Amino acid sequence: MELLANLSLGFDTAFTLQNLMYCFIGCVLGTLIGVLPGLGPVATIAMLLPATYALPPIAALIMLAGIYYGSQYGGSTTAILLNIPGETSSVVTAIDGYQMARRGRGGVALFTAGMGSFFAGCVATLILAAFAAPLAEVAFKFGPAEYFSLMVLGLIGAVVLASGSLIKAIGMIILGLLMGLIGTDVNSGAARYTFDVPQLADGIGFVSVAMGVFGFAEIMVNLEKKGTGESFINKVTTLIPTWTDVKRMTPSILRGTTIGSLLGVLPGGGAALAAFGAYSVEKKTSKHSEEFGKGAIEGVAGPEAANNAAAQTSFIPLLTLGIPPNAVMALMVGAMTIHNIQPGPQVMTSNPTLFWGLIASMWIGNFMLILLNLPLIGIWVKLLQIPYRYLYPAILVFCCIGVYTVNNSIIDVYITAAFGIIGYLFFKLGCEPAPLLLGFVLGPMMEENFRRALLLSRGDFTTFVTRPLSLGLLIAAALLVIIVTLPAVKKSREQVFVEE
Repeated sequence: MELLANLSLGFDTAFTLQNLMYCFIGCVLGTLIGVLPGLGPVATIAMLLPATYALPPIAALIMLAGIYYGSQYGGSTTAILLNIPGETSSVVTAIDGYQMARRGRGGVALFTAGMGSFFAGCVATLILAAFAAPLAEVAFKFGPAEYFSLMVLGLIGAVVLASGSLIKAIGMIILGLLMGLIGTDVNSGAARYTFDVPQLADGIGFVSVAMGVFGFAEIMVNLEKKGTGESFINKVTTLIPTWTDVKRMTPSILRGTTIGSLLGVLPGGGAALAAFGAYSVEKKTSKHSEEFGKGAIEGVAGPEAANNAAAQTSFIPLLTLGIPPNAVMALMVGAMTIHNIQPGPQVMTSNPTLFWGLIASMWIGNFMLILLNLPLIGIWVKLLQIPYRYLYPAILVFCCIGVYTVNNSIIDVYITAAFGIIGYLFFKLGCEPAPLLLGFVLGPMMEENFRRALLLSRGDFTTFVTRPLSLGLLIAAALLVIIVTLPAVKKSREQVFVEE
C-alpha cells in the first residue's frame, strides 16, 4: 500500500504541465541524439548541465533522464536502416537488424526494437520503484566506513566491467581520483595541488571535465570519420511482425529485460554491457543460432530490451545509495549537486516529490518514446543528411557558452578545451574516459568518508574490517579483483572492446 501511495504522489508530480513538457523535450532530444551518430547521451547531458541552472530540480532531472533512456530507443533506428549505430549499445542491434533491413524486413526489426525497448523500460521502472524504498532503508545503516568500502567496490566494479585493457582502466580511475584531490583540503582548508592558480581553489569544475572529455573530444573524433552506410528507409513497408516473429522475439525480450535489469545496477555496467551480454545469451540459447549475423529477430529483440532495462535500473544505486554506476549517472550526480541536492537515501525522505516524480516520469517517457519513434522513422533518418561540418560549430559554441555561464570565468573554457584535447588523446590511446569520470566524482566522496571514519575511530584503520557491512563490501571487492584476472573474463573484455 505504501508503494501505491508513493507512486500516486509521483504521478501527481509528473503529470503537471511543466514536468510533462520537459519529459517530452528530454525524450525528443534523447531520440535525436540516439539517431545522430557520435553525439550520445554522455556528451549531450554534459552540454546541457549548465542549462539546468534555470530549471526547477525535478524538471531538470526528468529532462536529463529522458535524454538517457530516449537515446537507447533512437540508436536502433539508424543501426537497423543504415548500419550506423547511433549509440554504443546499438552496435549489437546493427548486426542482425541491418541484415533484416537488407531482406526487406526493416519495419519488423524497428517494431521489434521499439516494443522490446518499451516493455523492458516499463518493467525496469517497476523494479526501480519496488526496490528503491527497501534499499534506501539499508542505506540509512551505512556509516562513513561502509560508504568508503562501497565506493571501493564501485570503482573496482567499474574496472572489471569496463572493456579493453585492464591496466588502462585502472590508470583512468587513478587519474580521476587524483584530479578530485585538486582544490581545498576538506579538513584543514588549505589549498593543495592548485599551483598558485586562484581559480583552482575550488577544484576543477565537473562540467569542464565532462564537457571536455566527452563533448569536445567526440567532435574531434567524429570529424575524422567519413562515409555512410546504404539506406533502406524506402524498403520499410510494414511494421507488423508475423505470428512466428512474435513467438521468437517474446522469450528474447523477457531474457533481455532480466539481463539488463541486473547489469544496469552493477558499477560500470550500463546499457552497452547489457546489450552485448544479452546478444551472447541469445546466440547460445536460440534454436536458430545459424541465423545470427544474417537477420535473426532474437538478435534485435534481446539486446534492445537489455539496453533499455539497464538504462532504467542504473538509477537504483544513484537514487538509493548516492553512488553513480556509470558515466551518465555521474553526470546526474553533477545535475543534482547543481541544485544543492545530495544524492543518497535522504532524497527519498527529504524530497519525496522529486524522488517519486522522477520514477513516475520514466513510465510516461516510455509511452512518449514508443509514440515518437515508430511513426517518425522517416524524419529521424532524414536528419542524417545534414553534414556534420555544419553541426559541429554550433555544438562547440553552445558548449563554450554553457561552460562560461557556470562561473562566468573564461578559465573554465580554457580548462574544457584542454580536457577536450586530453579526451581525444584518450581515444587515440584506447583509454575509456568513463572510468576517469567515475573516479573524479567518487574521489572527493571517498576521501571525505575515509577521513571521517578514521576521526570517529580515533585513527584505527581496523574500523573498515571490524564493521560487518564494511567488511562484506571489501570482501566483495576482493572477489571482483580475483574475477578480473580470470582468462575468460579477460578474453570477454577484449572481445567487447574490439566489437565496439
